Amino acid sequence: MRPFLRRNSAQHKPGAMRRRALLGLAVAAAALGLAAISEAATEPRKWRGPAVRPAAGHRVPAGIRWPGARLPAKAIANPATVNPATVNPATSHPATANPVLPKSVTSPRLAQPLARPGLGRPAFGRPAFAKQFAHRGQFGPKAGEHRGLPQHVASRPTVAPRTWRYGPLPGQPGFTGVPPIGETRFVQNEMVVHIGADVSPQTMQSVATRLGLTTVGTQNFDLVGRTLYRFRISGGRSVADVIRAMEAEKISVTAQPNYVFRLQQGLNSARQALPSDSIQYIVAKWRLDDVHRIVKGTNVLVAMIDSEVDQRHPDLVGAIVDRLEPIGLEFKPQLHGTAMAGAMASHRRLTGIAPGARILAVNAFGTDGEGAYGTTEQILKGIDWAINKGARVINMSFAGPRDPLVQLALKKAYDKGIVLVAAAGNAGPQSEPLFPAADPNVIAVTATDINDAVLPQANRGRHIAVAAPGVDILVPAPNAQYQITSGTSVAAAHVSGVVALLIERKPDADPATVRKVLQTTAKDLGPRGRDDQFGWGLVDPFQAVLSLDLNVATAPPSVPQH
Repeated sequence: MRPFLRRNSAQHKPGAMRRRALLGLAVAAAALGLAAISEAATEPRKWRGPAVRPAAGHRVPAGIRWPGARLPAKAIANPATVNPATVNPATSHPATANPVLPKSVTSPRLAQPLARPGLGRPAFGRPAFAKQFAHRGQFGPKAGEHRGLPQHVASRPTVAPRTWRYGPLPGQPGFTGVPPIGETRFVQNEMVVHIGADVSPQTMQSVATRLGLTTVGTQNFDLVGRTLYRFRISGGRSVADVIRAMEAEKISVTAQPNYVFRLQQGLNSARQALPSDSIQYIVAKWRLDDVHRIVKGTNVLVAMIDSEVDQRHPDLVGAIVDRLEPIGLEFKPQLHGTAMAGAMASHRRLTGIAPGARILAVNAFGTDGEGAYGTTEQILKGIDWAINKGARVINMSFAGPRDPLVQLALKKAYDKGIVLVAAAGNAGPQSEPLFPAADPNVIAVTATDINDAVLPQANRGRHIAVAAPGVDILVPAPNAQYQITSGTSVAAAHVSGVVALLIERKPDADPATVRKVLQTTAKDLGPRGRDDQFGWGLVDPFQAVLSLDLNVATAPPSVPQH
């Protein structure tokens, strides 16, 4: 018998029935809301903003989209307000293009901070329900991990101002000597081949004959115990095609173009001048009189790979202790080589940075209609000779393309304790990094004027280590003359002179210690800390010499690891 229910019981009250109905609707709405949230969290987001140029080969995995990589709403509301100077056409593409993820984010040009993966977007406001779950679940700090976002993606995207072409060196996996697309800075009918220890001269000659190559010259390198061949290519074939054919032979060789480098002051850029203390402003600016009471770089061997030096110049008498002619020809004394030697070692009417240093002159740069140039073969000969002669410093006041064989030789020199210094280049702020200055083992030097302003034509970049005076510098010229010159070349020569001072003070200083001393004692210029114009700042020889006694040498490397 069913129990009797009174009409006035709680189950039959109208208010209770309405409450039950509302509760059911609320539960249904909550279920639908949670389903929508889950779907939104797992659904790939569509790309809505300027793409970011990645390192080669890092494209977006299937089903993954970059969340939040766009400019703030104010910046994209009116495209006409975007500053075109901050956009590099070579590295930017339309929002509809397939997005790509950067392997690393190190460019100084940073966009707005990227939102944490998940539904919350700090730059554009955050949904109210996300705030309630900010520290857990799909809204928590690890929200992106379970959605597959690559772990190498940094928290801020960048628009890379240029392409950094660091790649494998000869002998490393993935190396190829084929020049990059668009690279033309090499001798158009030549190539150089560095053979392995297991390749006989007969094998090399047989391969060369099969490929239609003519041997122009050979050079044995004591540094690596191998031979370098220079071949001439006939029949109008491209260098790249012949290198591919050589690599297809599957023998232990490194084949690449015979790259061309240029000195970083033109032969006609200097102007004649008379020696004067008032013109040679670097003496007071760098307190050279005080520095030379402590050290003069006495007997420190500094190799300079440059053009012909006038060793009979009154300010250079006795400074040139040996010389090499890797071109096989003897040229008349040149403005550039004489100026760089004088910037380091002048000791009569002018005051060089290291008047006691001894110069090993490598005359690797000949002349053509565009100025002085040197090639891969000539520079390799110079590096190998300088190492055999016991050089402690190698000054390279030239610039050009990335050259794998030169990079390999510089690494060997660095490992032997030789300090490497190079001019950043005078190709302008928009230029890609030039080598050898952009090599991680080299101290890249930019130029400043008497007021510490950067040379307008100087290259910029994250590889710049330090700055030195390089505008309106009084230096020797051939035939007992003097000249005023500007450029990163003479700035690099000045830093090489400072390195000679440091090595005299601390003969066992290794390249890493020298770099740290230069950077930690430099006068900060521009934005606080390291920047792409001045590096760590203007070199201070006096403080650098004193810091060796105080053992002050702590600074991060100026070139990021790659």
